[in-house]
Amino acid sequence: MVTGLNHVTLSVADLDRAFRFYSEALGLRPVARWYKGAYLSAGNFWICLTLQSDLTERPLNATYDHIAFTVPASDFEALCARLTDAGAQPWQENHSEGDSFYFLDPDGHKLEIHVTDLESRIATLLRTPPRELVLFQTN
Repeated sequence: MVTGLNHVTLSVADLDRAFRFYSEALGLRPVARWYKGAYLSAGNFWICLTLQSDLTERPLNATYDHIAFTVPASDFEALCARLTDAGAQPWQENHSEGDSFYFLDPDGHKLEIHVTDLESRIATLLRTPPRELVLFQTN
């Protein structure tokens, strides 16, 4: 049985640039680094950056796939500014409940910082339920 999310591995073309972005701009905690990779953590979740020098450009609108990081509401505006100052480019406007900033990392991975949680998202769904909504009990 799956008990949680363990980690995400992201291929990067320039390890130094990616490491600076994730540690300094986004604020993840560096854990380990070596010539072809790095581990950084956000709480109990960790990200592996792995050097792939032949990385090709990702098509921006191919999918909605992205990684969202939880951010306290009190830190949201300052972190948005820090990410923008670091060169993070927005990839979409926020259309969901709660504050969100959708941005690209230096290698084109789609990321998000978000202030609410799943409980808040379900409450929003229930206010205007989409067609065929089914909720499952979680104990």
